[in-house]
Amino acid sequence: MTRMKNKPELLAPAGNMEKCKIALRYGADAVYLGGKMFGLRAFANNFSIEEIAEAAAYAHGLGKKVYVTVNIFAHNEDLARLPDYLLELQQAGVDALLISDLGVWNVARQTVPEMPLHVSTQANTSNWAAVQAWKALGAERVVLARELSLEEIREIGARTDVELEAFVHGAMCISYSGRCLLSSYLTGRDGNRGACAQACRWEYSLIEKNRSDEGFDIEEDERGTYVMNSKDLIEHIPDIAKAGIYSLKIEGRMKSIHYVATVVSVYRKAIDAYWNDPKKYQVPDEWRQELEKVSHRPYSKGFAFGKPGSDGQVYTTSSYEQTHDFVGIVLAYDADAKRAYIEQRNNVKNGEVLELLMPDGELFPLTLEDMRNADGESIDCAPHAQQKFSIVSDRALMPDSLLRRKVIC
Repeated sequence: MTRMKNKPELLAPAGNMEKCKIALRYGADAVYLGGKMFGLRAFANNFSIEEIAEAAAYAHGLGKKVYVTVNIFAHNEDLARLPDYLLELQQAGVDALLISDLGVWNVARQTVPEMPLHVSTQANTSNWAAVQAWKALGAERVVLARELSLEEIREIGARTDVELEAFVHGAMCISYSGRCLLSSYLTGRDGNRGACAQACRWEYSLIEKNRSDEGFDIEEDERGTYVMNSKDLIEHIPDIAKAGIYSLKIEGRMKSIHYVATVVSVYRKAIDAYWNDPKKYQVPDEWRQELEKVSHRPYSKGFAFGKPGSDGQVYTTSSYEQTHDFVGIVLAYDADAKRAYIEQRNNVKNGEVLELLMPDGELFPLTLEDMRNADGESIDCAPHAQQKFSIVSDRALMPDSLLRRKVIC
């Protein structure tokens, strides 16, 4: 199969309806989301069937797609409700289902035979023979395991003719493609059925059997060890594209709209720039700076160029970092009055100079001038959560533009 025939798809996470619409507005070609059942993000604000139908209609109106996760490892008790749920998803107009369990796959093939099925990364597909096997079972796409190098992905691409998808940005589970028992053992919450407590991120010490009152740090750090606390993934677009990946996937259904908008915006620019002129493609500093603005663990290249060593882990208590805070979102702009209407997400003050990111990727400073509350009264600040206010702006501000404040260290 000839690779790179089609422009790579940018696939973004959608933890709720707001994040779904933000991801699509900021340039995602498709979003993946979970329903109230059978997904691996039980603590996200998952979608009801009615909301899934709304999300699908919104995406289709933009010429984009919605994929729904049905990727738990099902137990017997999970199967009774499954056929009806699959039919509801089909009726809602979703474009594909992400599945990891072979039994769920078989039920889906029988219940909704026309529905495109994608193999979830939870299935741990790490070789070309497995991809071929999934294709024989009717897979339209396979999401590859996160433990693969680019060299391995290239070989899979050369030996198969099914769409390949891979994570290019976000958190990396420490167990094999996320299949982990740690949460179940320590908290009773099954990570493979959607209830992961992220026990791998906790602080650990080593206890010797005969000295149960003494804890020994695994690393030479008085704060304990973070041996399972992996760095976040950040990837190179050309290497991934050349390896034969059709869909570039961003992790983060539990992340904020600031994270979703910013990361999607950067990868949209990167994919477009590479597609339009591969030979002249380069990554400007402003893209890297953008990715530093959202909350993240230090970045790494994951398994792309070989197995990560100790530098792939985070060994500090404060593993998250960011350079900017999200403080507001533009709701509307009145061209006649030259006023922008904003919803506050963090305390802001009149006269404050912020940074504004628009859905088309444009970035520029914005001064809050002539702040007025919802009743049109002048105010000095907007201290209340999600308070609505307006400012004067000669420049038209696109709805869903984000306002940020630089973090002062």
